[in-house]
Amino acid sequence: MWNSFRNAGVATFASLVVCSIAGYGFEVYHDRGKDLLVRILLLSMMIPFAAIMIPLFMLVGNFNLLSTTAAFVLPTVATGFLIFLFRQSARYFPQEIIEASRIDGLGELGIFLRMYVPIMRSTYATAAIITFMGAWNSYLWPLIIMQSPDSRTMPLVLSNLIAGYVTDYGLLMLAVSISVLPTIVIFLLLQNSFAEGIVASAK
Repeated sequence: MWNSFRNAGVATFASLVVCSIAGYGFEVYHDRGKDLLVRILLLSMMIPFAAIMIPLFMLVGNFNLLSTTAAFVLPTVATGFLIFLFRQSARYFPQEIIEASRIDGLGELGIFLRMYVPIMRSTYATAAIITFMGAWNSYLWPLIIMQSPDSRTMPLVLSNLIAGYVTDYGLLMLAVSISVLPTIVIFLLLQNSFAEGIVASAK
């Protein structure tokens, strides 16, 4: 449980920071070159993870990051979907606020942190739910890189419970119930902002 919490928490925080800055920058400072880069990012969503799994594993192994949180987080820090989500939200961020803040002497980083982030809380909530649930339920990538028994996550533990000749379904159901509790709690806490963020990004 602790491994899953740590990995999902770090992955969620890192993805929100990187993807929100990227989405904001692509929209507020956009030009033809950046628009082309966004299209390339969207095309990358069509590549299945199985196609890049082996190169990623070799890269992680070369940097001696196997069985670490860094190996779990790095491939998911910047995803085309989240960048596109934040870019769509930034498209409807009032430009008057940015211009007024610049006139008042607020720097670009200050505009992002003090103006953009508070207004886009619903988008952050939406991205947090999607990222946390994806990281928490991730199975294939941890199965490959988490080679130490002490680094295994909940999905790997659940898969081990159904291995062998006899399956203890009582124990399995208890483990499944425990494993889904964090995602249920997070979704219930952020469900209103989640709905607002989906509506805003779909405009």
